[in-house]
Amino acid sequence: MKKTSLLFVLFYILSSGQKYTKAEISLINQGNIETALPIYQTVDSLQHKVLLDRSLDADPKDKTTKILVNRMKLALLSTKSGVGIAGPQVGINRNIIWVKRVDKVDKPLEYLINPKILWRSEILNLGPEGDLSIAVFRDYFYRSQIIQIEYYDVEGKQHTEIVEGFTAVIMQHEIDHLSGILISDKIKKQKLKNFEKVEFYKELQ
Repeated sequence: MKKTSLLFVLFYILSSGQKYTKAEISLINQGNIETALPIYQTVDSLQHKVLLDRSLDADPKDKTTKILVNRMKLALLSTKSGVGIAGPQVGINRNIIWVKRVDKVDKPLEYLINPKILWRSEILNLGPEGDLSIAVFRDYFYRSQIIQIEYYDVEGKQHTEIVEGFTAVIMQHEIDHLSGILISDKIKKQKLKNFEKVEFYKELQ
């Protein structure tokens, strides 16, 4: 009986941890919910703080998650040239990202809820990256060439797949955002090594 009660308490704590706060709900629903949320910038001190915070998991089936997912997509589309966006970039520290699947036919945009990288290849490639939240910044970064990723959709279905090339780079970049890691800070810590330089952007052409 005690074990059952303990499991119930643990389940309640974990599930309640996914509930949106009133402030998050207000921000997600501000204005017309059929429009894009504004993209946060590092030049704004308050927005920069949000970008540096770690994100929490989201309940895939929550109606608020669906609204957030849609408004994030619209925010990404509003940039015209962006290939990915993460929750913190629209002011919501939740583990949700959008990526351009350049590894698929017609290069569609796809969202990933609560994404987790289960495995990364030791083979690293060097490619160019920019950031929607950092104006006039672009540099080269080392990323794993191949990753295994797990995530959920808005129906609560779990997905696991192997991704490589520039799509894997986008996913790694956006998942960094969920941990409060910005490429402007990452470049300071990254030590250059003798790895092959790969022009991933060619996959976008």
